Amino acid sequence: MESGGAARYRLSCSLQGHELDVRGLVCCLYPPGAFVSVSRDRTTRLWVPDSPNRGFTEMHCMSGHSNFVSCVCIIPSSDSHPQGLIATGGNDHNICIFSLESPAPLYILKGHKNAVCSLSSGKFGTLLSGSWDTTAKVWLNDKCMMTLQGHTAAVWAVKILPEQGLMLTGSADKTIKLWKGGRCERTFSGHEDCVRGLAILSETEFLSCANDASVRRWQITGECLEVYFGHTNYIYSISIFPNCKDFVTTAEDRSLRVWKNGECAQTIRLPAQSIWCCCVLDNGDIVVGASDGIIRVFTESADRTASAEEIKAFEKELSQATIDPKTGDLGNINAEQLPGREHLHEPGGPSYKLPYNISDDPWLTAYNFLQKNDLNPMFLDQVAKFIIDNTKGQTLGLGNTSLSDPFTGGGRYVPGSSSGSSSTLSAADPFTGSGRYVPGSASMGATISGVDPFTGSSAYQSAASQTVNIYFPKKEAVTFDQANPTQILGKLKELNGTAPEEKKLTENDLVLLEKILSITCNSSFEKPTAQQLQVLWKAINWPEDIVFPALDILRLSIKHPSVNENFCNEKEGAQFSCHLTSLLNPKGKPANQLLALRTFCNCFVGQAGQKLMMSQREALISHAVELKSGSNKNIHIALATLTLNYSVCFHKDHNIEGKAQCLSVISTIFEVVQDLEAIFRLLVALGTLISDDANAIQLAKSLGVDSQIRKYASVSEPAKVSECCKLILNLL
Repeated sequence: MESGGAARYRLSCSLQGHELDVRGLVCCLYPPGAFVSVSRDRTTRLWVPDSPNRGFTEMHCMSGHSNFVSCVCIIPSSDSHPQGLIATGGNDHNICIFSLESPAPLYILKGHKNAVCSLSSGKFGTLLSGSWDTTAKVWLNDKCMMTLQGHTAAVWAVKILPEQGLMLTGSADKTIKLWKGGRCERTFSGHEDCVRGLAILSETEFLSCANDASVRRWQITGECLEVYFGHTNYIYSISIFPNCKDFVTTAEDRSLRVWKNGECAQTIRLPAQSIWCCCVLDNGDIVVGASDGIIRVFTESADRTASAEEIKAFEKELSQATIDPKTGDLGNINAEQLPGREHLHEPGGPSYKLPYNISDDPWLTAYNFLQKNDLNPMFLDQVAKFIIDNTKGQTLGLGNTSLSDPFTGGGRYVPGSSSGSSSTLSAADPFTGSGRYVPGSASMGATISGVDPFTGSSAYQSAASQTVNIYFPKKEAVTFDQANPTQILGKLKELNGTAPEEKKLTENDLVLLEKILSITCNSSFEKPTAQQLQVLWKAINWPEDIVFPALDILRLSIKHPSVNENFCNEKEGAQFSCHLTSLLNPKGKPANQLLALRTFCNCFVGQAGQKLMMSQREALISHAVELKSGSNKNIHIALATLTLNYSVCFHKDHNIEGKAQCLSVISTIFEVVQDLEAIFRLLVALGTLISDDANAIQLAKSLGVDSQIRKYASVSEPAKVSECCKLILNLL
């Protein structure tokens, strides 16, 4: 029963009830000492200790999945569910949420496009799921908050870290990713095969296990501290002992291994091929689930050890299942009788075509193959292993990289590392030198005559605003209105002389642009003509190094209802948005980045513009947020304003997934932005998002936003920063 040290863990009991493989196990909050198991037989079972005797009794059997259940976790207790909830993921693509009161699910989470194979719960009711569809999803109660995209193969393992907002995902693409607020912060490489399990050691360290038969210990900063070897086949699960760094692993080599002080202290053989899962109870006992459908508990306690008869029966079962040296891990299959590759094309018997591309995920291909040919899903790992063995030596590409992180744009474009691009803009005119054409001073043009754009001058009188919230929820979009038409046109005419011949504007074109600028700056009821709008479109398509005055005319014009409708309507909007988004390239000109952001902010004043901004949200925000890392405060203020305008929309339509994306972006920008006007606008955006929304408050807490903003409560000038911050902290 053991090797490599004293026989410390011995069988405590064997639990029969499941009809097929036990695929997941987790310790339960209630009743004390209980645990939950899930199986390919589509059921979830709660096992409670036989008090005061050793052993367990099945207390509940829950059903809700239409295919086999592959993972389980416990959602901590809350006011509405003091005993906590049970979450299970299945091959039906769904997540079922159960309470202890009913055998049927309370509700079902739908959204994944393939099997859900891993679950982890965090504070404030958050749930993280991993799927064969290559994504992980963050859920709050019954809603999907965000989707983590970046892996190129199945996400086999997920874990929420103790530090708020941090999450880990492990994938069949052999990597582990660290996510903060929905954005991929770091990728850990080192495993040579699919990552199958993750376990958290502390706020700064975690363990991973993989199909390469190794366990790795990592720091969240990216360093691999140690690699542990012992298993001889795929390692499926890893679980930590309470209050220490020792751990237990289970694998395809029919064994459970106990690791103490970094060494394999004990190996326990089991009479089953695949040892799928394990969990460690609070008393230190180890629960193991395997492919024979039996749950076994092992203990160090003499009081809880099985009777001599039971241990003898277990050892007899084990001896009958001993692996023949000729067959290795093939169980009862005689390897000598298996046909070789040369027989693959022979006629006779059922034969199935297994098409496979090198860039495909072997498990996903195997799963689809079994489903298509109506074969037993128990063959999943064998088919996947066959694919891997027969494609060895091939270079596995990254596969479909169009699935990209919605926040970082990973897979869509890789922003340049140069930070120089944003160093030229200051409070002075970034285009021509001070005192000439200034498209927005440090006050950003949204503040007119010294009046606070959000609240009016009273915002600066702290005494008057101690008790009344005059900051949020913000109801209307904030715009950038400041303009000097004469200087804008002067610069446009000057640069027109340097434009390529085919892009040059005629004298008549310049007159038309002057007219549209006059109409929009003077709030005229006159409508710009189609000809004027065509010339404006021509001008904003100038080369990047001279386009900025045309963008400034666009920024001002887009607030006019007919211009807004013309550029942002359903027919033209996508092309318009795509063109402006291209100017947000971090390697591009800061002047263009700034004016494109301000134009997007001003789009929100019209119905067509608002609709376009909402439809282009994911692409636009993911590109815009890349500009956070520059040192240009004007760009930071424009970025904060864009986030604020989105927050206003999401507050109106109660879009929780949109709010989640905004909260994530706000959390990300807070880490780098220092300008207090930008901070203030982010605070107003945050306050607007969480106003009158308990779910959004929970999500903000889970992202750790409260700890990020606490420092602004002590800002003395401008007073609006600390006042707004304190109001938000009261809500959180």
